[in-house]
Amino acid sequence: MGQSETIMPVQRATFTRPLIAVAMVAASTLYAFAQRAPVPTRVRGTIESVNGDILQVKSRSGEDVKLHIASDVRVSGITKISLADIKPGSFVGATTVPGPDGGDNAVEVHVFPESMRGTGEGSRPYDLKPNSSMTNATVSESVVGSDGHTLLVKYKDGEKKVFVPDNTPVVTFVPGDKTDLKAGAKVIAFMKQLPDGSFETNRVNVGRDGLTPPM
Repeated sequence: MGQSETIMPVQRATFTRPLIAVAMVAASTLYAFAQRAPVPTRVRGTIESVNGDILQVKSRSGEDVKLHIASDVRVSGITKISLADIKPGSFVGATTVPGPDGGDNAVEVHVFPESMRGTGEGSRPYDLKPNSSMTNATVSESVVGSDGHTLLVKYKDGEKKVFVPDNTPVVTFVPGDKTDLKAGAKVIAFMKQLPDGSFETNRVNVGRDGLTPPM
């Protein structure tokens, strides 16, 4: 009995050490995954070159981004329209930031053509500016004020009142194709990471006539 009493604690310690080591390795691995920067889903910038199916973009923040152009890439042109073109019934996307009065102030508004009605309907955080949101919804009311429009927009899960100052960029989508992808064009390229670590784009919005897509 005396021998078993002295041996058992040693055995417990022997088995416990490897378990602690494994737990520490697992925890450090999880921490590394948690700290890894998220892969971006879009790049905003200027096309530097197009070489076959390789699109080289200089991002707005200065990074060089190389993208493989998918064989089924969809290209849309972005063109400027007037704030007055936003009517009740228009399906719009509005990037907003909190205003000084706690309301939602538009940074930009893009009007979807009828063929794109319902695209991304809803409201969610957005990466254009700190604390910005993107709301894709139908304009229910448009009230013209002395310094802009106030839009009441409704989507399937709610509604939002958006103030659009007179100087807010307002744009819409027009048909485009791969010939729009040329050096100097301002773009928003949607991207995904491939298994080999490279990036591919299957959707690109291109500003027309030198326009920088504001969204």
